[in-house]
Amino acid sequence: MGSACSRKRGQLLVDEEDLYSARFSKSSSFKWLLHTLPRSGSDVHRQVQGPGPGRCPSLMELCVAKVREDIGRYSDFSLLPRDLSQQVFNELVEWNILTEELLGAFRDCALQDICLGDYPEVRDAWMEVVASQGQSLLSVDISCSDVTDSGLNQLKDCINLQSLTCNYCDRISEHGLKTLSGLSNVTSLSFKKCAAVTAEGVKAFANMVNLGNLDLERCPKIHGGLVHLKGLQKLEKLNLRYCNGITDSDMKHLSDLTNLRDLQLSCCKISDLGVSYLRGLSKLAHLNLEGCAVTAACLEVISGLASLVLLNLSRCGIYDEGCEHLEGLVKLKVLNLGFNYITDACLVHLKELINLECLNLDSCKIGDEGLRHLKGLLQLRSLELSDTEVGSNGLRHLSGLWNLQSINLSFTLVMDTGLKKISGLNSLRSLNLDNRQITDNGLAALTCLTGLTHLDLFGARITDAGTNCLKYFKNLQSLEVCGGYITDAGVKNIKDLKALTLLNLSQNGSLTDKSLELISGLTALVSLNVSNSRVSNSGLHHLKPLQNLRSLSLESCKVTAIEIKKLQLAALPNLVSVRPE
Repeated sequence: MGSACSRKRGQLLVDEEDLYSARFSKSSSFKWLLHTLPRSGSDVHRQVQGPGPGRCPSLMELCVAKVREDIGRYSDFSLLPRDLSQQVFNELVEWNILTEELLGAFRDCALQDICLGDYPEVRDAWMEVVASQGQSLLSVDISCSDVTDSGLNQLKDCINLQSLTCNYCDRISEHGLKTLSGLSNVTSLSFKKCAAVTAEGVKAFANMVNLGNLDLERCPKIHGGLVHLKGLQKLEKLNLRYCNGITDSDMKHLSDLTNLRDLQLSCCKISDLGVSYLRGLSKLAHLNLEGCAVTAACLEVISGLASLVLLNLSRCGIYDEGCEHLEGLVKLKVLNLGFNYITDACLVHLKELINLECLNLDSCKIGDEGLRHLKGLLQLRSLELSDTEVGSNGLRHLSGLWNLQSINLSFTLVMDTGLKKISGLNSLRSLNLDNRQITDNGLAALTCLTGLTHLDLFGARITDAGTNCLKYFKNLQSLEVCGGYITDAGVKNIKDLKALTLLNLSQNGSLTDKSLELISGLTALVSLNVSNSRVSNSGLHHLKPLQNLRSLSLESCKVTAIEIKKLQLAALPNLVSVRPE
């Protein structure tokens, strides 16, 4: 479909975060924004530095800001009220200025929450101060740290600990896990991609009788270890995604966990037999089997899980036969059938799922006639149809879905004329038209969709003339126009979209430094991509007003890494992702 469309073809896996957020997009743009926008504490920073009209910072905020400003003057915060010392600690972490020396000032402060996930240089020496919080300590996050068994052992006397997160801690072994076995008050435990979690290591969790949430994602050596979970009757959420050692024999140990509500099994080596052990889990609401070697035969068992509201069967090799068992899942709100071999014949079994809010049919053999079975799904908010055989005629069946907020029509057979059929869906907020068959005429047919906040025209053949239509979309927060036909003249029609936080104009080879000048007024931008253009070092100064910019891509442009670095240091302090580096 043309080279301009190729950038998304590799992004095929549906991330679980997208699954839960009711959006199925192969573009990673919005997900990136979600993880790079400032944490909640940043709002306080801005308010203290310069409160908006009518808003005065609280006394607590002023105290914390003052302590942060003079932090080098203090060596002991143990006499401060706990809530104030906790705020100061959080502030230092947020501003990335906490050091091992400064951490010592928080010894014996009775802090409740120590969140150091992804924080640099955290090691065993830090854990002594962490553990000094004693029985006050409720939650600890040391993900991606260099903490070893010795450091983890420091927590053994923090008997009130409720939440422990040690994701990607490669230096912890099975011996370190054993020290946690006495922490019976822990309710949430996470050891993503941790080599310590083997079949033997899982024994450490057997005594955590209050455990409600256990995350062992990407721990490949736990085959045979799930037997130690049998007594955890309070367990409600279990994440075993990408634990490729898990097989059918492991699943039988989950059959007694009758309070289980969320079970993640993506890419495990389980078959229909393994699914059969879930038959008695009547409270199960979320079940993820993406990439498992199951067939539609497992749907007979799944149909008995009457509490299911989310079911992910993406990439399971499912055909139409057996899909009739979907009819009984009347509580379903999210259904992912993407990348299977189902056809229109499967969709007839979905028409009674009237509570369905999100439906993913990505890359299925679905055509126009199949969409008529969706006409009664009036609660549907998100519909993924990319890479299907749906064309312009099929869109008429969607015209009555008044709650529809997101549609992905990338790589379908839809043409300009078909877009008129969805022009009345005033609830639409996100529309993906990464499609070489869409031109200026198609965009003109959608100008009444003034509520759009996300518009993806990555591969569409939109010209400067077509960008005139963008003035109707004043609420746009994300815009991608990368078909290769836009010049500086077209960017003039984008410069007034003041709500934009993400703008992707890559692949438009005629853009020059003038475009950067025009973009300079979009001060809300967090992410900007003008790769494969004629932008040069001379135009970089136009980006100085974009103080919120966190991601900048200028690949294959006439710019040098050193000039971008100068811009970053001089004017764009929030810039954390730069290409070229």
